[in-house]
Amino acid sequence: MEHSAFGDQSNATFSITDEDHTLANAIRFTLNQDSRVTFCGYSIPHPSDALVNVRVQTSGDPAREVLKDACLDLMLMCRHVRSTFDKAVDDFKANEGVQAMNIDSKANEGVQALNIDSEVNEGLQALDIDSEE
Repeated sequence: MEHSAFGDQSNATFSITDEDHTLANAIRFTLNQDSRVTFCGYSIPHPSDALVNVRVQTSGDPAREVLKDACLDLMLMCRHVRSTFDKAVDDFKANEGVQAMNIDSKANEGVQALNIDSEVNEGLQALDIDSEE
């Protein structure tokens, strides 16, 4: 629902139902990135109400259009974040097998290091270096 001054379309307050700080802050951030916006803020009238009031003041453009553009920009940002996340998950899954093999090879290196240490101990025992006479 839009509440605006009679005849002045550059200033308006929009009431968004069933939303909270999560969406309101994202819309506020996106609106503040727009050079046409002179003021933007939001309020939640009461914590138990699922209602957000977003106030938009522009330098002359209709506040409704600026809000619509901000929502479209926010949707594009969300799509970019989602595609970046999905790509990272796919890359992780593709490399998971390689990483498992690297872990196994590191474990084998550790076992080999233990074998070297035991060979050194056997050599020292053969030389009777540690034995008391």
